[in-house]
Amino acid sequence: MYLPRPAAALAAVLVLLAPLAQMLAEAPPARAGGHSVRLFTGRGFDACAAPPLATMRRWHRSSPYRAIGIYFGGVNRACAQPHLTAGWVRAVDRMGWRLLPVYAGLQAPCRKGPHRLHRINPRHAARQGRQQAADAVRRARALGLRRGSPLYLDMENYGRHNARCSRAVLAFVAGWTRRIRHSGYWSGLYSSVASGIADFGAAERSGRRALPDVLWYAHWTGRSGTRHAHGLTARQWRGHRRVHQYRGNVRETHGGATLTVDRDSVDSAVAIVR
Repeated sequence: MYLPRPAAALAAVLVLLAPLAQMLAEAPPARAGGHSVRLFTGRGFDACAAPPLATMRRWHRSSPYRAIGIYFGGVNRACAQPHLTAGWVRAVDRMGWRLLPVYAGLQAPCRKGPHRLHRINPRHAARQGRQQAADAVRRARALGLRRGSPLYLDMENYGRHNARCSRAVLAFVAGWTRRIRHSGYWSGLYSSVASGIADFGAAERSGRRALPDVLWYAHWTGRSGTRHAHGLTARQWRGHRRVHQYRGNVRETHGGATLTVDRDSVDSAVAIVR
C-alpha cells in the first residue's frame, strides 16, 4: 500500500465530531485517552505522494472523494513528499478533506521485496514496534495531527504460512499499539486480507490483547463497502472502525488533474487537525 493507492465513484459523505464517550460501545475508553474523535463515512483515495494543493482543490470540486490517505513517515515509505507539510495538512482540512495518516514502517520478516526493504527482527519485534510508534507520533505532531487521530501502520502482504513470521508481526503491532495509545492516538493497521487481516482476526477471536483499534484492509474485489471483510467476522472491528481498499492502481482525472490512486470505502475515525 505504500505504492500508489485509492479512488472511486458516487459520493456518500458524513463527517461529524463527537466526544469519545459516544464511541465507548465500539472502542475501549482508554484507547483514545478521552480525546475527541472525528468520524467519516464515504469515499476515499490515497496516492504514493501527497498531491499539490491545486490538485486537491480540483479533486474536491469534481471528484466523489472526500478522504485521502497520506504517507507521513516510515523507513519503507516509497515516495518523496515535497508537498506534505503542516501547512498542506491545514489547507486540505479547511477544504473539507478528511485525512487517514499512514506510516510505512518495518515489514514482516518473511515479506519478499527489494533488498533494501527494512524488515522486523523477530527477536526484538515488540521493542521495534514501540520505537516505530514513537517516531510516528513525533511526525504526526509535527504535521499538526492531534491526539484522537488514527495512525495506520502499513503492513504489506506477507506469507502467512510462516508461523514465526506471523508471530513477529503480532508482537510488533502489539508494541506499536501500546505506544500509540499511550500517546493519545488511535492504533491503526493496514494490511491484506490474505495475511495481516487474517492473522489479526484470528488473534482477536483467540482473546489476544493489544490489537489495533481500526483496520484498513486491502481486498481488491472492485466492490465498495466495509460491511464484509474476508478473514473478519461481522462483529469484529465494527462501528466506524473499518476502511476497505477495494481497487488499486487506478488512473483518474477530475477537474483536469490526473492521479494514480487506490480506491477506498471509509467508515472510521479520521485525523483531527490542529
